[in-house]
Amino acid sequence: MSDNDASQPLKQLFNYIDSHSDDFVANLAELVAIKSVSGEPEARDETIRAVHWMQKQLDAEGCTTRLVDPGLQTLPDGTRIPLPPVLLGQLGRTDPHKKTVCVYGHLDVQPAHMSDGWHTDPFTLTEKEGKLYGRGATDDKGPVLGWLHAIQAYNNTGVELPVNFKFIFEGMEESDSVGLDDVVIAEAKGADGLLADVDYICISDSNWLGATKPTLTYGLRGVAYFYVDIEGAAKDLHSGAYGGGVHEAMTDLVALMNRLVDTRGRILVPGVMDDVLPLTPDEEALYRTIDFNSDEFRDIEVGARRLIHDDKVDTLTHIWRYPCLSLHGIEGAHSTPGAKTVIPGRVVGKFSLRLVPNQDPNTIERLVTDYLNQEFNKLDSPNKLKITMVTGAKPWLADPNDHNFSAGRVAIKTVFGVDPDLARDGGSIPITLTFQSATGKSVLLLNMGASDDGPHSQNEKINKWNYIEGTKVFAAYLYELSRVGEN
Repeated sequence: MSDNDASQPLKQLFNYIDSHSDDFVANLAELVAIKSVSGEPEARDETIRAVHWMQKQLDAEGCTTRLVDPGLQTLPDGTRIPLPPVLLGQLGRTDPHKKTVCVYGHLDVQPAHMSDGWHTDPFTLTEKEGKLYGRGATDDKGPVLGWLHAIQAYNNTGVELPVNFKFIFEGMEESDSVGLDDVVIAEAKGADGLLADVDYICISDSNWLGATKPTLTYGLRGVAYFYVDIEGAAKDLHSGAYGGGVHEAMTDLVALMNRLVDTRGRILVPGVMDDVLPLTPDEEALYRTIDFNSDEFRDIEVGARRLIHDDKVDTLTHIWRYPCLSLHGIEGAHSTPGAKTVIPGRVVGKFSLRLVPNQDPNTIERLVTDYLNQEFNKLDSPNKLKITMVTGAKPWLADPNDHNFSAGRVAIKTVFGVDPDLARDGGSIPITLTFQSATGKSVLLLNMGASDDGPHSQNEKINKWNYIEGTKVFAAYLYELSRVGEN
């Protein structure tokens, strides 16, 4: 098929998407209004409702859907509540002569409250100057709806969908995708599993590197998240009555956390860097071609006076392909406004390491645990120490030159007129590796939102332009998957 032959169906699809953009925004407003905060047990019914809402939309487009019950979630207080069902399905019957793609996304969101600093109601989609503000607009309700609208474009233009389209949408991604691993692994086994005959996996749960140029992501860091629990006195104490006479849990914790990482970002835990692969000249050259402005990153995206590294390559490699250790907070400390003279009886420090290829969470757990125990012994403290790795996820790295990525590159260039940057991402989406391991197939991260969308932050948004043009990219990607390898 020539490029001219291919352009006409895509024009039909794109014209449909343009003419229905207001409808697509209305759909996003309806989904954003569902307060599907998976991390808040009191919002569990809303999270379940979001999954059912999406199922209804897909059923209306002729999809065959089913809900898989992943079981119950046990809360810290022992209460057990139902996990949101996982939504699986496909459009039409599987054609053995077509390639099969399965797309993944999530319908749950992070907590959001006006008191956090939102300028608008986080659960009311608000358009200002071409920006659509609302919790989940970019992470990940907008991209999930992009797939629905791409399917609507095919259905309503009469353009034959050239691939078998399947999907898995969940409601617990913001809470470690509890229960999803087992579902994915089960669906990859046996002839009747949804993933048994899949050729490609596509995930749209990340953002561009910048605000104007599209990005395809081929690598993610893993994560190892730790709690450092120190128990001292049997209860909180008054510093005026007891200060100077007791071994304070907070003093021990601060001493330990101060020995994890220095002010230049260097990890102080021995052995952590031993398995990190060296940067090759070819890889360094790839980073130099990426459209990235360190000054804009510092001033606009981060809002800092200075970065740790001045060189573009050094900055990108340290946020993407090298591990880092970040301190996140202290539970049990008194952080509310005003002067408090309390000595906490028990405190829990929280920190994480982002891991890179060749690093294993189990090895990191051993290194960190051994090191902190050794450092704690040096304090000669009578307090009790407990170290727990609560999350351990391996990094993911794909081949950015395979057919899946080729289809993504062509689709982006068709819509935006430029080749995308090929980039790694410093964040973690553990289910990515699960999909790759369970199916043995290529996984592509096809991004919709811009770098300044603020996922997880106050005033999260997606540009209307990104939302509509991104939907065109999804439609073109499905089209190009059937053509990769032809030219």
